[in-house]
Amino acid sequence: MKEAIRVEALEKNYGPIRALDGIDFRISGGEVVGLLGPNGAGKSTAMKIITGFLAPSGGKISILGKNVLENPIQIKSQLGYLPESAPLYPEMQVGDYLKFIAQIRRLGPAEASRAIDRVLTRCDLRDRTKQSIGTLSKGLRQRVGLAQAMVHDPEILVLDEPTSGLDPNQILEIRSLIREIGEKRTVLLSTHILSEVQASCDRVIIISGGRIAADGPTDQVTRMGQNESLHTIVAPGKVRLESTAILEGLLSIPEISAVEEGFGAELGQDEHLFVIRSEEDVRRQVAQWASSHGLLLLEQHRERRNLEEVFRSLTTEKP
Repeated sequence: MKEAIRVEALEKNYGPIRALDGIDFRISGGEVVGLLGPNGAGKSTAMKIITGFLAPSGGKISILGKNVLENPIQIKSQLGYLPESAPLYPEMQVGDYLKFIAQIRRLGPAEASRAIDRVLTRCDLRDRTKQSIGTLSKGLRQRVGLAQAMVHDPEILVLDEPTSGLDPNQILEIRSLIREIGEKRTVLLSTHILSEVQASCDRVIIISGGRIAADGPTDQVTRMGQNESLHTIVAPGKVRLESTAILEGLLSIPEISAVEEGFGAELGQDEHLFVIRSEEDVRRQVAQWASSHGLLLLEQHRERRNLEEVFRSLTTEKP
């Protein structure tokens, strides 16, 4: 896949405040990438620089192999941008607004007609062309915002908080639309809804304090910083062992780094729950150990941290 976006040593200062402190990342064509970070981390600043709305204080941005500062018009023709506050005119009808955007994008009459027809279908707005934007629901206005970002058929879409302020049903609608768009386009989106990233993105970049805190496939980043835990329930079989003896026996398995006894109302009489930490899948070793020591293995299930827990650990300042 060809490279869609390259960010090198990107810096942005607002007076004495450094919003971006030398960040680097590359996005290949066809990737759907989530850009995450707490408020003030630099996400929107990075997006505005990538789309040419802000000039960097240092570093370099390349879009489809061309320098953003040296080729601004050409690059913007290949970018679709939906800022957090969509650039909509509430008094305009949906159809007239998209015609206006097509003219700004310098599409000829025939090309504009085809493009508008395409985005109306893609964004499910065909029955809204005569409706004033100001009378639409927030979810439909976001669809109009996406339509304007796609009317010129760009190779890259940059979406800043595309589901901000939407209700759960509207979020699902926009999420589905983003997944469809991502099948044929490169998408860079920022969001505060971390489940959104896990549902929509192939990769996640986390920014904290103007720097990259994590960058990788979504499932890989989700596993960062903590071993997997294995919840295991055992009961007496041929022999009865005290929980302390079971805990010590599990710790004797080389791949296991830690074990602690758990408690739960669902446990039956003489049943014991243990939470096992390991960097590897040790279910087989645990089953073999339990069997060799005359215990019944009633249950094993693995638990991993979700993206929210990883995000908090990477972006919360340590005292």
